Amino acid sequence: MPAVTKGKVLVSGCNGYLAVWVVKQLLEDGYAVRGTVRRDSAIPYLKNLFQSYGDRFEAVIVPDITKEGAFDEAVKGVDAIEHTASPFHLRADDPQEIIGPAVAGTLGVLRSALALANDTVRRVVITSSCSAVLTEPSDRGVARTFSEADWNEFAVDDVAAHGRDAPAVQKYHASKTLAERAAWEFMQEHKGDAKFDVVALNPPYVYGPWLNDVDKPEQLGTSMAMFYDVVVKGNRSPGVLASEGQSWVDVRDVAVAHSRALSREEAGGERIIISSGPWVWDDFSNAAHKTDPRIPAGSSSVDPNKVLYYMLFDNSKSRRLLGLEYRDIEDCTRECVAQVKASGWL
Repeated sequence: MPAVTKGKVLVSGCNGYLAVWVVKQLLEDGYAVRGTVRRDSAIPYLKNLFQSYGDRFEAVIVPDITKEGAFDEAVKGVDAIEHTASPFHLRADDPQEIIGPAVAGTLGVLRSALALANDTVRRVVITSSCSAVLTEPSDRGVARTFSEADWNEFAVDDVAAHGRDAPAVQKYHASKTLAERAAWEFMQEHKGDAKFDVVALNPPYVYGPWLNDVDKPEQLGTSMAMFYDVVVKGNRSPGVLASEGQSWVDVRDVAVAHSRALSREEAGGERIIISSGPWVWDDFSNAAHKTDPRIPAGSSSVDPNKVLYYMLFDNSKSRRLLGLEYRDIEDCTRECVAQVKASGWL
């Protein structure tokens, strides 16, 4: 399909941590944006945030993305869709509490696009996750680099086998895997009908400053709440500082990826990992301490040369197709600390 370099873009869940940055990037790149929110109380903040862009930003209410036809009105007249709305939390008891909305929301926006905007929409970008890519290693003593060819079958099987007793993180991983898979299956089923294509973007842990409506630390999203607790407040042990050994990306780089996924023709029909590189909490803690000495430094017992990054992601496709250059941990942390200080939380 041809690239979408101008026109109106629908952004679902546009008041979310990542989505607000996506909206900002799209507006800066010259697009008009129609964003969806669940409640009208979210609209005034967004209108004020994006007031400098005039009538190029509008917000509409989609109270429940799981309902049939939820996006029917929202998709009318748009040229592209950025579907970012999906649950991200680790509180689900019943796996369907998180899997159901993730799959239903993804299929819902695609069905609405096909039924009511097939003549205008040219591309749908799905915000997936590296959670849909990685597989829990049988031996955490062995490092592995994942690519777009990998799928998280482990989480899906684990949740199917154990249901409510499956680990919370596996329920989330399964939700992202099943939602993305549903999108590709939908496109395969309707390849003779759909006039649009799909791009799936797969970021790992997302950190960075926030633009969404946050007045206190308790309102931070899952990833930045962990950052605030472990890095800023210092609620950690040496073991925690050396833990994770996975990959991360700055929220602003993910936003750029969403915009370029529209404007780059070659991105159509692709699954693309958006990842800056490896990290452990010690990396962020040391960077934060350099920015402000009041923040506890990392642990001297953590030897960076001995950290095992057991889940890495190949980002070469994102560099090739989207031309991405990634921010480093120091830049990301500096901006986060500055915002924490400006908010009076330090």
